[in-house]
Amino acid sequence: MRFDVLTLFPEIITNYCDVSIMKRAKESDVFSLNTVNPRDYTLDKHKKVDDTPYGGGAGMVLMAQPYVDAYEAVEKLENSITVMLTPQGEPLTEQLVLSLAKYNQIIMLCGHYEGFDERIRDIIKPKEISIGDFVLTGGELPALCLIDAVSRKIEGTLGKIVSAEEDSFSNGLLEYPQYTKPRDYRGYLVPEVLLNGNHKEINKYRYEQQIERTKAKRPDLYQAFFDRNSQK
Repeated sequence: MRFDVLTLFPEIITNYCDVSIMKRAKESDVFSLNTVNPRDYTLDKHKKVDDTPYGGGAGMVLMAQPYVDAYEAVEKLENSITVMLTPQGEPLTEQLVLSLAKYNQIIMLCGHYEGFDERIRDIIKPKEISIGDFVLTGGELPALCLIDAVSRKIEGTLGKIVSAEEDSFSNGLLEYPQYTKPRDYRGYLVPEVLLNGNHKEINKYRYEQQIERTKAKRPDLYQAFFDRNSQK
């Protein structure tokens, strides 16, 4: 997998990917990361990439020329997709993450200020993705969410790919509770079923916990899961 990120603040992207699991995955060539700064492509001598909006209004709008030129300078692999991080986009879900993980390259456009000149959308025609119904200062945090979520689905990022398969949402339910040593902490005990080595009973317990936890914390997910399974 190759991630190419168009951003005015490349250090936000690179700093995050240079620690912990992401760093190990990158150093092991599980994925590669390339940042492209549209300021390097602007024709303005002052490196300007934004201007006031036609028709008036508050804030500044990102200019088409620097972003389109920066995008066109990125080498495109055969199996590639271009994504714009924006509140107007399709919600980022586990199912969408799985579909994105099938590509060899994801090119991401990170906005700032009052957003993109509409002609950036018209010319590049990206898939628009949102991480929620709220507005952030820029697209870098959503891009990192996407990179992190997608990279977990690639063999080699985690110790075992089964770790990702057991995450919350992987089967439509929230993840079961986890425990580690000590067995007794301030009177809170690890459930006995997890100590007996009977994996059939452990799996049954964990599944039941997923059902209970999802019903209590995310009734919308529980109802969708129930509806899906009642049709089978």
